[in-house]
Amino acid sequence: MSDGYGASSRSVPSAPGGVSRDGSRESLVIVDDPAPRVRRITLNRPEKRNALNHALRGDLLNALKEADQDDSVHVMIVRGAGKCWSAGYELGGGNEGLELPFYTPGGDGQWPRHVTESWMSIWDLSKPVIAQVHGYCLAGGSELATGCDLIYVAEDAKIGYPAVRFGVPDMHFHAWFMGMRAAMEMMITGDSISGVEAVRLGWANRAFPEADLDAEVLKVAERIALIPSDIVQLNKRTVHRAMDVMGLRAAIRSGTELCALGIHQESFKAFIEDSKEKGLIHALQERDKPFGDYRTAEPH
Repeated sequence: MSDGYGASSRSVPSAPGGVSRDGSRESLVIVDDPAPRVRRITLNRPEKRNALNHALRGDLLNALKEADQDDSVHVMIVRGAGKCWSAGYELGGGNEGLELPFYTPGGDGQWPRHVTESWMSIWDLSKPVIAQVHGYCLAGGSELATGCDLIYVAEDAKIGYPAVRFGVPDMHFHAWFMGMRAAMEMMITGDSISGVEAVRLGWANRAFPEADLDAEVLKVAERIALIPSDIVQLNKRTVHRAMDVMGLRAAIRSGTELCALGIHQESFKAFIEDSKEKGLIHALQERDKPFGDYRTAEPH
């Protein structure tokens, strides 16, 4: 099976969460082991720019947890098939007939609490997870990447959160990883940054030409895999525990309440009504038209 990079890979069983109600579908991730002790998971909805619907999120989390329990695996890589890492959460009806991949208590803020719990669960895995980012890395896609332990990007990747132009993000990571000024600019303009800028600001580790990204990320993974896994696990936790003490996890959790407030704002309600009347693509194009980016920067 092709994984969008021309490599031979295998499918894995679909996750118990995110399945269709009749229980039948193919997995939306492809898994391979490109080097000893390295597990690679490819998001495989290239025709949808790897939009994160319930099924894809469930399959990804399932594959990561499976690898975390496999003694032969020391490090994991997540990448996207096709032209980009992920353009964000599914907005176009791709969740129809699908259940959430795991239970989250209901009420206002269920969705942001659900997805932030997803990405926090990656921080809590024992083994390091590397995000290999190319092309669009937007909204929910940037949240997923942030939840990984290391991020390596294509120099011309586009990292952004265009949804701030009509609502409030689910996961408020920007100030923690990019600093106050850059975070503020991204949060109140919705503009994207390049992979090179993401490294300069501290969100990503290193940037490479896209053609070299696959090989360079594999080199990093192989270096990590040389270190005993039990030691790496402890050293991964020292970093995340320090961030927890500084308040990162509490800040992200509190941000879900702001996201919940966002859906009650008049501007958000107007956007939703517009998308119902004229279609989601039209509403997104109108959102971005004054800025000349995202949906208006290329043919669709």
